[in-house]
Amino acid sequence: MRTVLETEGLVCPFPVIEAEEAMAGLSKGDELVIGFDCTQGTQSLPAWAADNGYTVTEFTRTGNASWSITVRK
Repeated sequence: MRTVLETEGLVCPFPVIEAEEAMAGLSKGDELVIGFDCTQGTQSLPAWAADNGYTVTEFTRTGNASWSITVRK
């Protein structure tokens, strides 16, 4: 299953907090697609994923100051 979480407009650490809450409801193998525009998230979200044993399957820039990261539980 793939779930989309839009966190545009939230400053760090809130995209990570929202991602943690969303990931808690997913099953192993599910993916969470996180849309964000907090520059610090380009480092904090991949670090959060690694710290929790999740796999980043995609990380793309979607605009001048926005990104999308896909994390598999």
